[in-house]
Amino acid sequence: MSQSGKNGLTYSDAGVDIDAGNLMVEKIKPHVRSTRRPGADGEIGGFGGLFDLKAAGFTDPVLVAANDGVGTKLKIAIDANKHDTVGIDLVAMCVNDLVVQGAEPLFFLDYFATGKLDPDQGAAIVAGIAAGCREAGCALIGGETAEMPGMYSGGDYDLAGFAVGAAERGQLLPAGDIAEGDVILGLASSGVHSNGYSLVRKIVALSGLAWDAPAPFGEGTLADLLMTPTRIYVKPLLKAIRATGAIKALAHITGGGFPENIPRVLPKHLAAEIDLDAVKPPAVFSWLAKTGGVAANEMLRTFNCGVGMIAVVPAAEADKVATVLAGEGETVFTLGRIVARDEGAAGTIYKGSLAL
Repeated sequence: MSQSGKNGLTYSDAGVDIDAGNLMVEKIKPHVRSTRRPGADGEIGGFGGLFDLKAAGFTDPVLVAANDGVGTKLKIAIDANKHDTVGIDLVAMCVNDLVVQGAEPLFFLDYFATGKLDPDQGAAIVAGIAAGCREAGCALIGGETAEMPGMYSGGDYDLAGFAVGAAERGQLLPAGDIAEGDVILGLASSGVHSNGYSLVRKIVALSGLAWDAPAPFGEGTLADLLMTPTRIYVKPLLKAIRATGAIKALAHITGGGFPENIPRVLPKHLAAEIDLDAVKPPAVFSWLAKTGGVAANEMLRTFNCGVGMIAVVPAAEADKVATVLAGEGETVFTLGRIVARDEGAAGTIYKGSLAL
């Protein structure tokens, strides 16, 4: 029994279990080890993670950094008690933002905050992070686990990720030569990825379906299909960048969809003309649109609608780039082209209609 009086309290009386934290560190060490790569071969447990750029093969690198979270997709993980894939989402959201700038992801750090630390749950999350790191070719060199009773209730937790990549000086994207007539290639998404989940959850509530109900748009439960991890495009894109030298720009289609993300990589005098008839939205998007009564324009502004990444390439090189990407397992299609843009006009123009 804890002693009453001002000197009798312990940290565990305040709700923080140091032993649980230490147990989690031991559980995750093999996962962390599995992500080693040239430049990173240390153990976790120091005050900071180390990375050797020279050992990674760089001579005059520019570093590129990105950070992100998983958003309210985590609420589905918590409600459905399924924690093994959100770590992949965490890595994907960061490393996809690095590769669009022509950078090779080198290392990753995570921040995991929870009300009450469950070492098994924490280890499942980190196992997903390690899986994402292996797929992206980056090392998990450190992280932070914060047990914060009173900040997070019940089984709630939050995740944030931080990734650093590098490109040789002069090889960053977007390139300065994007021109009218360039082709926009689309790369298929694996589903909803990690954006728009506040709307997804609202639509699921409207539908009255439970997370463990069979999904109306595919094989498996509703939670399983909505938890499909974000696709990591890093290795196929790096291969295409290096093998063809023809990629002028890349854009990761995240929150804000086409209209917010594509213009970020275009000069102000050019716009992206998107052929919506070329997009084949996975069934989940049709279900979300119909069940929630969501208009096509709102879908395009909130979700990737089946296109997780775009590449801008010269028309003469489009087939070559598409062939390399397809050879690396990507589903690639011609999504549109670069056109002139009037001053003050939108950076994204649509033709055709989205097949929802």
